[in-house]
Amino acid sequence: MEDARGVPDGPGGGPRITVIGIGADGWEGLPERLRSLVRGAGVLLGGARHLGLVPPVPGQRRETWPSPLREGLPALLGSSGGAPVAALASGDPMLSGIGTTLVEVLGAEAVRIEPAVSSVALARARMGWSAESSEVVTLVGRDPHLLLRALAPGHRVLVLSPDRAAPGVVARLLADAGYGESGMTVLGDLGADTESRAETTANGWLRERAPGVPALHVLALDLRGPGVSWAPGLPDEAYEHDGQLTRRDLRAAALARLAPAPGARLWDVGAGAGSVGIEWLRTHPLCRASAIESRRERAARIRRNARRLGVPSLTVVEGTAPKALAGLPAPDAVFVGGGASGPGVIDACLGALRPGGRLVVHGVTLETERVLADAYRLHGGELSRLAVESAAPLGTFTGWTPARTVTQWFFTRRS
Repeated sequence: MEDARGVPDGPGGGPRITVIGIGADGWEGLPERLRSLVRGAGVLLGGARHLGLVPPVPGQRRETWPSPLREGLPALLGSSGGAPVAALASGDPMLSGIGTTLVEVLGAEAVRIEPAVSSVALARARMGWSAESSEVVTLVGRDPHLLLRALAPGHRVLVLSPDRAAPGVVARLLADAGYGESGMTVLGDLGADTESRAETTANGWLRERAPGVPALHVLALDLRGPGVSWAPGLPDEAYEHDGQLTRRDLRAAALARLAPAPGARLWDVGAGAGSVGIEWLRTHPLCRASAIESRRERAARIRRNARRLGVPSLTVVEGTAPKALAGLPAPDAVFVGGGASGPGVIDACLGALRPGGRLVVHGVTLETERVLADAYRLHGGELSRLAVESAAPLGTFTGWTPARTVTQWFFTRRS
């Protein structure tokens, strides 16, 4: 019998697949109960390295993970003929591992997880770091610039590395960001007889070009460098821009209304330098954002800003609203920083908002002000004018220099 995903039930209607975590100590490190599950599987799945750790079992079919995984998994499980299916994974399969993907694809009721001690737990034990005092960042299959979001002096980060080149890549990123004196410890083959430890700094790694990095390793970073806030309102100098930038004070005011939250999605329409979408993403790793920008050179600049500020996951859509909004996942919040006076832009954004979603629109021209006044009259919300003045030399004295006043319309969709 198959479920709605086209995947057959497991034996006796139980889990369709059992995922067994295996450590660097391999087959010998598995308790007999888990060895029995592996030997009893009619089909054993895993990466080539994991499958190579297990002694041959007569009659057992072994398969490496299909590519692409999500599309190929139902057919692979469907070919099991009802036999028990087991899979091997590194350490804790639910820690940035295959277990997470399998649960997303098959559902939690279809997947039985048998974790081993994770490399993260072993790394914390070796470093003497508590779970509460350290963050985990995985670079496996991800842009290494993701690490830059975690930068903060005194912060401790454990990095799950994709390959032997990762320490050099991380060291270069840290040095370029002013964090070259950060402590960097390479913990190799954790839990195995060949376990190793190499300590240096990011700058030291770049100078010494240390050889012999184990294939399986975790990086422990004790960060030392300039303070970088995760709160909205980064200095304007943090961004590469051509003048089309939502300035610091106005950006912070907009993001306070947009109210980022874990898992929430933002559209940054007329993104310019991408600052609002970037700072939305920096508030929490689970936030999502799309930056919509019509000019190609600005779109490229947004991508560079996003990578440099540690949020390479920002989706950049090249095109003009409202046409460019078609097909994007529905947003929880929308910021329109440019092009609000274009035909249909505000209506498209209002129509796309989820219930409870927030819309913030900024305008500096008379044409946009008229559009916002009409929207306020029709839909309600809050209409405000934001003015910022900064002290600057005035001859031999000091005076106030006003920035261009911005009209802000804020609206929350109730249903």
